[in-house]
This record gives sequence, structure tokens and C-alpha cells, in this order.
Amino acid sequence: MDTTKGQRPLDGYRVLEMGQLLAGPFAASMLAYFGAEVIKIEPPGEGDPIRTWRVMKDGVSLWWHSLGRNKKSVTLDLRTPRGRAIARELALKSDVLIENFRPGTLEKWGLGPADLWPENPGLVYGRISGYGQNGPYATKPGFASVCEGVGGFRYVNGFPGDAPVRPNLSIGDTLAGIHCVIGVLLACIQRSRDPQKRGQVIDAALYESVFNLMEGVVPEYSGAGVIREPSGSTLTGIVPTNTYRCKDGKFVIIGGNGDSIYKRLMQAINRAELADDPRMANNAGRVVHEKELDAAIGQWTRSLTAAGVLEILGKADVPSGPIYSVADMFTDPHFNARGLFEEVQVNGQPLKIPAMMPFLSATPGRTDWPGPTVGAHTAEVLGDLLGYKPDEITTLSRDGVI
Repeated sequence: MDTTKGQRPLDGYRVLEMGQLLAGPFAASMLAYFGAEVIKIEPPGEGDPIRTWRVMKDGVSLWWHSLGRNKKSVTLDLRTPRGRAIARELALKSDVLIENFRPGTLEKWGLGPADLWPENPGLVYGRISGYGQNGPYATKPGFASVCEGVGGFRYVNGFPGDAPVRPNLSIGDTLAGIHCVIGVLLACIQRSRDPQKRGQVIDAALYESVFNLMEGVVPEYSGAGVIREPSGSTLTGIVPTNTYRCKDGKFVIIGGNGDSIYKRLMQAINRAELADDPRMANNAGRVVHEKELDAAIGQWTRSLTAAGVLEILGKADVPSGPIYSVADMFTDPHFNARGLFEEVQVNGQPLKIPAMMPFLSATPGRTDWPGPTVGAHTAEVLGDLLGYKPDEITTLSRDGVI
């Protein structure tokens, strides 16, 4: 572990992470990456369920080493009064509390804003849930798969007439985590300006984080009654931009929707008559003739390998690119030049995990250590931060509180 590599923007901030799985832990990972001291509360025993999700090695999820990076793991049984009392002590010494329980859970445990602000008025609450802290859906379970549908993303994602498609990722969770981080940072800025240094609540909902991506969907419906429908691999109202199959069976993405770019694209595929066709002079005309243009481009790409297509379009300065798997990313020189992979040591073996964005020129984030074992920092945090004596910690362990 090397923590001497320079200042980070959140050095000196302490974050208490409560909650499990993805949205809350992802938000806390970002804060930890940029310098915050993150104390993660986990249930005694197996800890956060994410530790056993997906691909495992040596009994631990490989994902955990990324999601749990830079965090201090403290075990507490929050079902017990003693466990909740210790969580309260930790919260009173923290700047930020991140949680993704069902709304009302912290209040039931006596850990809500009204309970802690009298003693720690500067505490910022980052609260992540499926549907927000109030409203008729607030108490419903908020899984990303469902919230992505309610938020509008699933409706437009897929091919007309087919079932809506889910990307093989929990996008709603990650988006909610990012929105929570933005809110936490804004709240910390506001607290620094407030003479009374008061905290506030960030209410980040999964479905609203997805809804925030919906571009012009709302005004188009409100102003013109138009409902954006799924459009497969194209983008409604912007032409040409699509995914095309090549001679070798691979796919490429081509975005030729700017007026000047469109002309260069048509010249590159040897269709000068379409480049100069007045019907295609602007995007509105190209939308009308989308099928004709896609057929022409697709006929050309099917005559060449993907590499051949990209070479020609690169010389013509037409936005285009391959569709990468993670194996492609690992060998790509640009990914490596940009430092998108960081290497950590897990049980004496190297493991690459993704860097976290954005990149900062003067105070960049970094990974100091991978996700720790369950409860690895319990004694340290309780002893150094809360002043518990070794015999008290031993008693808590014997009683199953930690």
C-alpha cells in the first residue's frame, strides 16, 4: 500500500458507507478513489454479498477487489442495538454517510438525519434508493432492472417489435451512484460556504438517474405528442449513424450524421452521387431516406473486412470504430496509454482493475489497495477512531456484534 503519491481532492474527508451491493458501494468507491477515508460497514461473517457475485477466485469475487478498493472494512451487526450504537458513533465522526437501504430504514434504526444532525449538523447524507425518499413508490424495492424500465431507458432500447433489451450491466445502479457522488460533492461545497456548516440530504433514485439520460424525450412528447420508440442500432432522427456488418463477420459503428462528414462518408464508399444528392444535403432529408442510405453503407461494409472499413474511414476523417470486448480493450494502445488499467496485488498475485474517471491533472485519484477481507479494519477503526480498548473489542467479537 502506497499512500504517499500526492494530494487528492477529498483527502481529509471521512465517509461512512452503509448498504450493500452496487449503487451505494460504487458511490463510495469513487469518493475513496479521490482521497476520502471510506469506512464500509459490513455484516459479520460473509460481508457484502457482492463478495460472492459473478467470477470467483480463491473464494472471493474478482469484482470485489475493484468495488471495495481503498475502503476500510468494519463488521457490525446492525440488527443489534449495540451494533447500531457503534454505527452512530462512527457517523458522528464522519463528513458523509452513504446508504442505499429502503427509505425509512435508517430512521427505524435511529440513524436518520433528525437523529444525528443535532450532534453532527454538518453530516451529508447520500441516500440512494429505487424511487426516492418520498412519493407513492418510495417503499417499493428498487432493483436496477425494474428501475431502468420505469425510468424510460428500456422502452427505447431494442429493436421495434421485439422485447426491450437489457445491457449486460446494472446501468441503473452505477448511474445512481454517480448522481449520488455529484450530489455529495455539491453538498460539501455548499457546506463550506455555509456559516453554520450544515449538511443536507442527497436523494438519488435509480429510476430518476436513468430518467436524467432521456435527452429530448420529454419536450418532444410535451410539445409535439411524439413518443420516442426503439430503433435498434440506429438513433431516431439522426442519420446516418448505425452499426454495420463487415465481410469478416465483425461489426463497425459509423457516425456520418454531420453535413460535411456525410459528404466525406459517401465519397469514401464510392457513392459520389449520394454525396451530392440535394435530398441528402441536411439531416432532415437524410432522415426521410434513412433506409436507402443504410443499404448503401451496408453494401459497402459487407465487401470489406472491419479493419479495411476502419482504415478507409479513418483516412476520410469519418467517425467510426470497432465494438470492443474486454479482451480488445486490454490490447488496445490507447486504453493503455490513458492508464485505464491499474494493477493491484491479491494474495501475492497481480490483478488489473479499471481506473476511475475523470482524470484530474493536479490531484488525480488512484487505487491504494484492493477490496480488503471482511472486517480487516474493525479493530483499527474501533480502537484508533472510537477509542475502544482491546478487551472491549474482544467482547464485541465474542457477542457477535462485530
